[in-house]
Amino acid sequence: MLGVMRKYKQSIVIKIVFVVIVLSFIGTIFLVWGKGGDGQRGGKSYAASVNGTKISLDEFQKSYYRTRGLYEQIYGKTLTPEMEKQMGIKKLTIDTLIDNVLIFDEAKKMGVKVNKDEVAAEIAKIPAFQNNGAFDFNLYQQTLKANRLTPKEFEEAQEQEMLLAKARNKVKMGATVTDAEVKDAFKKQNDKVDLAYVSFSPADVKGGIKLTDQELTTYLQDHQNEFKTPEQVSVAYTLVNPAQAAGKATVTPEEAQTYYQKNIDRYQGKGGILPFSEVKDQATADAQKQKAAKEAYEKAAEAANKFKTTGDINAAAAALGSKVEKTALFTAKAPAAALAGENEVIARSFAIKQGELGGPVETAKGIYLIKVLDKKPAAVPPLAQIKSAVEAKAVEAKAAELAKKKAEEALQQLAKGGAAKSTGSFGYAATGAVPTIGTSPELMEAAFTLTAPNQAAKQPFKVGDRWYAVSLKSRTEAPLADLAAKAPGIKAALLPKKQQEVLEKWVKGLRDKAKIDINPLVLQD
Repeated sequence: MLGVMRKYKQSIVIKIVFVVIVLSFIGTIFLVWGKGGDGQRGGKSYAASVNGTKISLDEFQKSYYRTRGLYEQIYGKTLTPEMEKQMGIKKLTIDTLIDNVLIFDEAKKMGVKVNKDEVAAEIAKIPAFQNNGAFDFNLYQQTLKANRLTPKEFEEAQEQEMLLAKARNKVKMGATVTDAEVKDAFKKQNDKVDLAYVSFSPADVKGGIKLTDQELTTYLQDHQNEFKTPEQVSVAYTLVNPAQAAGKATVTPEEAQTYYQKNIDRYQGKGGILPFSEVKDQATADAQKQKAAKEAYEKAAEAANKFKTTGDINAAAAALGSKVEKTALFTAKAPAAALAGENEVIARSFAIKQGELGGPVETAKGIYLIKVLDKKPAAVPPLAQIKSAVEAKAVEAKAAELAKKKAEEALQQLAKGGAAKSTGSFGYAATGAVPTIGTSPELMEAAFTLTAPNQAAKQPFKVGDRWYAVSLKSRTEAPLADLAAKAPGIKAALLPKKQQEVLEKWVKGLRDKAKIDINPLVLQD
């Protein structure tokens, strides 16, 4: 089964299986593996403590890697550290674990329970475990085994997830939509507004901006990462190609048979798995390649360990029967041409110290040993060298500040009926498309909270590169004759959002009352 999943790793079916399993584990993993641990000496031995219940570092790591894996499945690519930081995956993970500890404890106080029959029925509904629409126990076991899970672990996780879901749903049931909220929604959907507005762009004000050297120095200090030259390294490397040694590797009939049995899913014909007798030659050749690759890797590792202290890559290459190549200085984003596409080799080149022998690193091309010859750290050039680039960015930033400030000042004039342009009459659009201004959901929402002529919005809105100050010119109210007939549909549409708000408020209340201690190490990049 695992081989099949590797072979068809892009298949949507396999992705669905993976997502089902990950979703069942995120947040409930602390319940499957226990209530914390004290195995670490020095510092805090847990990721977080919630009212005395400890979430261990191991539990956090397992949930974090599954969360990250889920995002990588969704995006179809490996997440970079920058993407992880932007998404806040570590904080999302620990917050989810904390919330679920709180909800789990509260569920018991609420009398919420889940029985084994409910768990079995829920698992049976999962399409990933069904064959022709019916639950297939063998498929269920194979899928879990391929993902290194036991039925007991998965079922316990599923039970806890169902318990948490029941508790959440019980809280959501307390949410109601009032008649006033229905009326406000009806009016938003059917009223029309005409906005008065003025706008300012950085281009309107940048011409008059003059910055001193001190201001430029301050800007450079505050935005160093924008001007840093990237870290550079040059390396010497040797590459061992296992394929060249494949012909020398020998395997016994027993080894070939063992390889066949371990990789049986590779030998499929139209009628199913082919017997060993029909694929003996192919299985023997495959076993030879695997054995040669293993021997080559072990030999490279032995050479790396032998010459690690001296960093003598020439001696290591001689021991391996390979030659040494050298590169000029390169950056992570613009690697040496000979290493293009060798992402793991490039990453290792920046991870090891100058003069250090690193590896082995195994890629599709072969097995690498690497030595860093020179390393130039990232650095910010002196202002004199990059003054024009710093000035250009600093002026842009200052112009954006001034444009916003002018829009803020204009709000006061609009409230007094000052001269302005008009959008013309328009109705509410969920897309946020405002006539003559552009698309801004925030501006659209604010526009339909204005009720009195000349009433200005609380703050300006940025649309594109311009800042807009807006006020209500006029509002045409729709007749309420249809309100009674449309009220049930409006209430049904508003209820999910209201339920989510009630749930979030409830969880926030639990957090506010709880004694929570988060180990800062788990949030470090």
